[in-house]
Amino acid sequence: MKLSSLVAACIICATYLPACGQTQVPTPVNLCKVLAWEAGSLPPSRIQRLVEERGISFRLNANLRSQLQAAAVNPSLIQFLANHKEIPLQSANEPCPAQLVKATRSAHDGNYTAAEDQLKALLHSDPDNASLHFALGDVLRQKEEWDTAFDEFTEAARLEPGFAETHSRLAYVFYRSDDPESAISEARTALSIDPSDAEAYRFLGLGLYGTGQYMAALHAYEESLTREPENADVYYDIGIALHDHGDLPAAAAAYKHALRLRPGFWEAHGNLGVVLHDEGRLIEAVAEYQAAKRLAPEDASVRNNLGNTYCDQGDYTSAIKEFHDLYRLEPDWEGGHSCLARAFMAQKKYPAAVEELRTAVRLNPQGAPERRVLGQALLLSGKPQEAVAELREAVRLNPSSALTHHELGTALYEQEDWSEAEHEFRQAVLLDPSPGNHYSLAACLMTVNRNEEALAELETASKLAPSERLYRARKEELLKLMESSAH
Repeated sequence: MKLSSLVAACIICATYLPACGQTQVPTPVNLCKVLAWEAGSLPPSRIQRLVEERGISFRLNANLRSQLQAAAVNPSLIQFLANHKEIPLQSANEPCPAQLVKATRSAHDGNYTAAEDQLKALLHSDPDNASLHFALGDVLRQKEEWDTAFDEFTEAARLEPGFAETHSRLAYVFYRSDDPESAISEARTALSIDPSDAEAYRFLGLGLYGTGQYMAALHAYEESLTREPENADVYYDIGIALHDHGDLPAAAAAYKHALRLRPGFWEAHGNLGVVLHDEGRLIEAVAEYQAAKRLAPEDASVRNNLGNTYCDQGDYTSAIKEFHDLYRLEPDWEGGHSCLARAFMAQKKYPAAVEELRTAVRLNPQGAPERRVLGQALLLSGKPQEAVAELREAVRLNPSSALTHHELGTALYEQEDWSEAEHEFRQAVLLDPSPGNHYSLAACLMTVNRNEEALAELETASKLAPSERLYRARKEELLKLMESSAH
């Protein structure tokens, strides 16, 4: 967020809000304000309440009704306005500029670039129109252009300081700009103006969530639902907070409720898939990801999650196809390479796995697991020297990984560097005294004819895993070899 905007935000409340005890008589709502609020995505229920509080200054004749219809205004809101008695003002029944009707329709249709251009043209001739600044701010918010949205909302708040929704939207912009404390402050300002503002409670919840105050955030969301019970977005936000709080079943229930309210809510399908994946319910997770993909086929994150879940299921063919489709859509997408490599490794396509792992290492040079698996793939590809180099780097990055020491020991063993291989196998045993690590150390010691030490390692492995026939068999073979060598 720009510093100048932050300073402006700090002075809005002190400078422009009316003093305590001071009352303002609201101006009756004209048709152009209704259209601007529609362009700013105010819900019909909220516009109706504002009209009830302020009154309207126009009679809805056929000409004005046609403008509302052309702007795709909700029919129930149009009927409400038709039934509402006007407070006569001069020129109140004049139609709104055609450009405003077009801007409202563009915003309603999701054509935010056109709406932005149309609203800017209107503001050029009417720069002090708070409702137009509010509408433009919301269009820019929809485009995720946070700095310019902030500027427009700030100007709207300066021109009409008592409009709660402007501060509510400022709260959201602050939240998306990683400033949750300022989001909390703006949401509370909105609620001080209008304690019944459901949207402000939602954005207060987002700010509290952003500061890690999960229970307080959930309380704010409940307050929002008390005022607007059927808001799918709030249930979605509740799901996120509950997931991060660690209550997976409740998070899943929240996402499912959001989907009952809005079946086409693809983000809720995707997040529900994440929760189900975390619960180990992979088949159900795949179903949710597939639903999200049908609704949002261009979204890379859904395909990435689906591909990773296929990998976890062992369905490597589907995983490979999913990631190939993902990279066709998003060639620069950085995720999924390690999973794709795992799929290739499972299919013994080691050169393809190496290529994916090199990409993963380039994207995450400090990633010890990626380098370890790359070392494995290089070893299986018949490139032990390159494998050793990658595995040494993996050990440097994570010296406490027994598995990495074991893999490095294996690569050194294949290069017949017995001394270094023994050192790595011993490190693996120290970190993880498992039967397999003892067995690998024994095999290395047998190679250099240190049979007494090897026998001790095999005996330890056999005691740790008495049901493992391999360890007993190798111990018996070694004992026979030692006996024959003694004669």
